[in-house]
Amino acid sequence: MFNQILEELNSSIVSHGGHKVNVEKRFQEYFSKKKDTVIRSFLWDVPGFRRWRVTRMDGGEKLQVLNSVAYPNYSNEQPILGIDLLWFEKKGKLVAVLDFQPLIQNENYFMRHFEGLKTLKKNYPDFDSNKEMNLYDSQKYFSPWVLFYVGEGNNLKYSLREVFIDFLDKYWLIHKDPVQNYQKLSPKKIKELHISYDAYNAEVDPAHGLFKSYFGKEWADDFVQEFLFPNCNNRR
Repeated sequence: MFNQILEELNSSIVSHGGHKVNVEKRFQEYFSKKKDTVIRSFLWDVPGFRRWRVTRMDGGEKLQVLNSVAYPNYSNEQPILGIDLLWFEKKGKLVAVLDFQPLIQNENYFMRHFEGLKTLKKNYPDFDSNKEMNLYDSQKYFSPWVLFYVGEGNNLKYSLREVFIDFLDKYWLIHKDPVQNYQKLSPKKIKELHISYDAYNAEVDPAHGLFKSYFGKEWADDFVQEFLFPNCNNRR
C-alpha cells in the first residue's frame, strides 16, 4: 500500500538536493525467520539535515509499515519530522501518525514553527484521533497538532497520498523560510534535545516489540539502538 507514498517521499527528498548514502548491510535488508517479511532501510544525505532515515517493512497482507524521521542540523531548531504509517490489509485498518515533533513544549516555539501544521489539522479533520494516542507521552515529543488517524483505510474522505504530500510541503516550507529575528535555541541545546529524543524513543517506541516478534530480539535491539535512534548511546 505504501509504495506510492515511498516514491513521493524519495522524489521530494531528491528535489531538495538529497542523495542516498550507504546503510550497514545488516540493516539495509533483513528477512524474518519465516522469510515471509522483509524490512529495508535507507539513509539520505539532505542539505540542512544531519540525518534522514527511512524504513519500509513488507509483511504482505498481514502488515505494511513505512517510517521516516528527519533530524535538522544542530544549527537549526526546527522540529524533527516524524512519519509512521501502518496498514493491516486483512483487517482493512490504517494507522497514520504525521507530525512536526517539537524539541520543546513552548508556546513561542509553537508560534515560530507550527502554523502550517495547524492548517493541515483543520483541513483534514479525519486525522484527529489524538485521544487514542496512548502509547506515548503526547506532551513530550508530539505537537498539539499531530495528524493521527486510526480506522478503516478506505473510509478516508481524501487519499492518504494527498495528506502526505501536503504534510511534506508544509515541512519543507518551514525549512526553506525559517523565522527570523527571535531568540533561538543554541546548537549545544539542540544537540542535547536530539539526544534526549533518541534516548526516549529507544525506550518506548512500540515498533521495538513488533521488530522483535518478526526478526528476533538481538537484531531488533541493535536496529533500534544503532540505526533508528543512534544518539541514544550518547546520553550520559
